[in-house]
Amino acid sequence: MHRIDIPPVWLVGFAFLAWLQARHFPLGLSLDGGLTDLLSGLLIGGGILIAVLAIMEFRRHKTTVIPHETPSALVQSGIYKRSRNPIYVGDVLILAGLVLRFDAVLSLILVPIFVWVLERRFILPEEDRLRRNFRADFARYERKTRRWV
Repeated sequence: MHRIDIPPVWLVGFAFLAWLQARHFPLGLSLDGGLTDLLSGLLIGGGILIAVLAIMEFRRHKTTVIPHETPSALVQSGIYKRSRNPIYVGDVLILAGLVLRFDAVLSLILVPIFVWVLERRFILPEEDRLRRNFRADFARYERKTRRWV
């Protein structure tokens, strides 16, 4: 179960719900337009860029990027100086961009629900593991770097 209980699977699921809503229940609501297309592209591209930068930082420190595994290093450099969870920030941006791309106005509510799922399902347990394994280092990092942005 842990192999499929990862944020990208949740992201795909939420994006699929948004696509379904846009395709089958548009209810005449639309944000369609050039500005929306530009914004959706920026959100998706920005989300991918942030996630890639974060994954590269994990690789540089030779630690796991898998949420349910215990990391061997506390990554605090690169993009992790700005956010404790840049991959999740990237996931949220991608979802918001896809909602706009699909023109799924009603599905905008999925974005804060997705944030809630990420926090409860992944971030809080990850932070507990980091707190146990890197005690004082994580406490300092937690004080100086925000969870999201």
